[in-house]
Order: sequence, then C-alpha cells, then structure tokens
Amino acid sequence: MDKPRLLDQVRLSIRRKHYSHRTEQSYIYWIRFFIRFHTMRHPREMREPEVKLFLNFLANTRKVSASTQNQALCAILYLYREVLETPLELIKGVDRARRPKNLPVVLSRSEVKAILGNLDGVYWLLASLLYGTGMRVTEALHLRVNDIDFEYSQITVRKGKGDKDRVTLLPERLRKSLSRHLANVKDLHDRDIEAGYGHTLLPYSLERKYPNADREWVWQYVFPSTSLSPSRDDGVIRRFHMSPKTIQNAMRRAVQKSGIAKRAGCHTLRHSFATHLIEDGYDIRTVQELLGHKDVRTTQIYTHVLNRGGRGVRSPLDAGTR
Repeated sequence: MDKPRLLDQVRLSIRRKHYSHRTEQSYIYWIRFFIRFHTMRHPREMREPEVKLFLNFLANTRKVSASTQNQALCAILYLYREVLETPLELIKGVDRARRPKNLPVVLSRSEVKAILGNLDGVYWLLASLLYGTGMRVTEALHLRVNDIDFEYSQITVRKGKGDKDRVTLLPERLRKSLSRHLANVKDLHDRDIEAGYGHTLLPYSLERKYPNADREWVWQYVFPSTSLSPSRDDGVIRRFHMSPKTIQNAMRRAVQKSGIAKRAGCHTLRHSFATHLIEDGYDIRTVQELLGHKDVRTTQIYTHVLNRGGRGVRSPLDAGTR
C-alpha cells in the first residue's frame, strides 16, 4: 500500500489529535505555502535556514501581522515535530513581524441597541448573548445545552482560547428568550431522533467514555445548524452548530441598516461588553476573568474609552472659551 502524501499525513495527524477544523485548514495552508515558496522541495530536504528565510519573507515582503507569522511558524514546527518526527532546533535571527498597537473598535450603548434592533430571531439572541456575556463567536457556537445553568445564572465556556474553561454570567434579560429557544431546539432534536438521526459531535474524551452520549439532549449544541451533514472523520450524519459566517453576515447587515460608521462585527460586541463593564466601575480583574484573558494587560486596553475622551483630558476649547 502506498504511503499517504505529506499533506494527507498532516491531516491524519491533526485529526488523531482532535484539533479543530480551523486549525487543520490553517496548518495545511501554511505548510503548502512553505513548500511552494521553496520551489516544491520536500521538507525533509530543508531545515532551520529555509524556515528562517520563509518567515523573513512573510515579515518583510508580505508584511503579515505578528500573529499571522506566528501561526505559520506553529504549522511548520508541527510538521517537523509530529509528522516528520525530526523537530527543529531554535531558529535564530528571524525578523519578527510588528505587532500593531491598534485600539479595539467599541460601540456605544445606543449603537449596540440600534444594531440589536435590526436583528431578529436566533440572530438577535446570539448577538445579544455575545454582548451580554463577552463570549467570542466560536465560544457561543460551541455551547452545549448543559453549559447553560439557569439556577446559578451562569454559562460555562468550554475549551476557550488557550484551551481553558471559564464561567461567565447569564444575562437576566435573556433568560426567557433563551428558554424558549432551547425548547425549539429540543423539538428539533426530538424530530431528528424520530428520523433515526440526532447525533452531534462530542469531545474526543467523552466520545470514548460515553459512546452513545452523542444523541443525548444535554450534549446538543445550543445554536444548531439548520441542516444535517456528514462528519468529515467517520461520515456519520450529525447536526453540527451554526456556521460562524451566518451570524457574521447577519451582524454586518444589521450594522449597515443602523447607519453606524464603524467597522463593527461580532467581536466588536465583546469589546463593547468589556468597555461598558469598566465604564460601570467593575474591577478590571473581574472583567479579565469574564473575558478569559491570560494577562490583565490585555484587558487594560479597554480602559481607553470611559466616555471621557482621550485619557480623560478636558479640551481647553471646552474650558471657558466662547
């Protein structure tokens, strides 16, 4: 039997480790780019000098961001460590891409209200949840029914950025709407069961421990897809979560209808959540925990807007001039 091609080996390795589909797509893209950059040479024929040359090209010629350059490096390191089993040594002298010091776009409370007013149904609920909890889009879409705790008014975010779990609040204003939504999702799940389906995708550890749990109600996605589709790993027909593009497109249309002249998207609701909490006087450490930031310095960027202008300084034009 022929040995799988290199990129197929990478895919198999990533899937065995149960990395996300987005990580798989990203790693395949950068490994393919790396090989093409070096005129289709096999990675076994290349080592640290070729990797350094590629990373410098990304920084100096392609002008990529620091996070993009780091993503490319992670993909290449994975290739050599996990697939070729010849880990690279420390790569010295790499020209690091500059990390821009951009301030996040933040919506005012009235702007948030206007945007939510131009959404309805599940899009309104999801966008309201993003603003009301500070979750990232992918975190909200990965929520399971058993992550919602109505008794304690909290939501557990599983495997957030950095592969960490955390707890955030459940807004009181969304309790009834979320309960009605879950009742509709339960009806959908019951119909799937009756039709012989009802499977969802479980985390790998749970799938091994509880092989039949993927049809249980508590493990279903809070925001399921409107259609069933086969799993890329085993071909089983499952109902996955809603596509991020769906809510992102709805959010973009709502911003346009609101006439807001800001580059606002779903992640802007997270920025606004943090800024408005700090504006209301909440401790920055509390906001840090709700957002799941590893370093409080990441959270401190939201102190730039406290409804007091730049750095809280009053313009001389507003101080007694006519």
